[in-house]
Amino acid sequence: MAGLREMLRCEYPIMQGPIGALNSPRLVAAISEAGAFGMLALGFSGPEETKKLAGEVRGLTDKPFGANLMIMNPSNAEILEILKDAGVTMVTTSVGAPSKIYPLIHALGMHGLHVVLSFPHAVKASRDGVDGLVVSGAESGGIRSVASESSTMVLIPLVADHVAVPIVAAGGIADARGYRAALALGAQGVQIGTRLIASEESPAPQAWKEAIVACRDGGTTLLPLREMNTKMRVIVNQKMQDLLADPAADVSKAFPFANAPKAWTTGDFDLFPAGAGQIAALIQEIKPVKAIVAEMVS
Repeated sequence: MAGLREMLRCEYPIMQGPIGALNSPRLVAAISEAGAFGMLALGFSGPEETKKLAGEVRGLTDKPFGANLMIMNPSNAEILEILKDAGVTMVTTSVGAPSKIYPLIHALGMHGLHVVLSFPHAVKASRDGVDGLVVSGAESGGIRSVASESSTMVLIPLVADHVAVPIVAAGGIADARGYRAALALGAQGVQIGTRLIASEESPAPQAWKEAIVACRDGGTTLLPLREMNTKMRVIVNQKMQDLLADPAADVSKAFPFANAPKAWTTGDFDLFPAGAGQIAALIQEIKPVKAIVAEMVS
């Protein structure tokens, strides 16, 4: 069985948390150039968009990079071929049953890590042929389940005690302390998202980066996305704070997820709040990617 470092083929076992609204070849390349592992967020992308994005990344770096695929995307077979042609050898997968896509990933000579939010899903995925797991604790940013969830401190060692595949820890990690703690808990590497949103190379609007830097303890919450039967961790802004104080208000209706792409590209968070993990409370400045990675492994 391949270890995480063998699969990533980069200097440090630090992966970018892929975010569709911030799908920037420049950011991906900067992360890879810093010795970490940049990731495209392909979601429901088609073959042409994938070819364009992967080609742009490869034009900026000869270092390893990867991509996240949503298993339910019908274009995944073509997408994987395009990624292989671009020199990608490792992907992550999410939202779906791993058994549907991992035979194809392996047939192409690639490795894959499946993203999980809970212990039962981690155990099941490890039995379905995945090469490793990205285990995301409750404090993570991004889409969360509606079920009760465990923190990274609990979930990583719990999963590590019951699976044989490599684990990547996600959630609550932004500096050297979190990185070392994740390794001590049983992970072979980490995935970071919020810290990289607040980087100089990130295409996020300045308002999003500043919202992360200004976020304090307790400054995020889980916003129900009822149309998707999920939740998302976001930074509480004034509009959301006012709604939460009104027992008659329906916060989920006030912030439809369909508004997120526009909000996250313009910085208008009255449309939809800025996404971030609880780790935002520890992020005090916007820094270059190279400095973020260097500090983490110092």
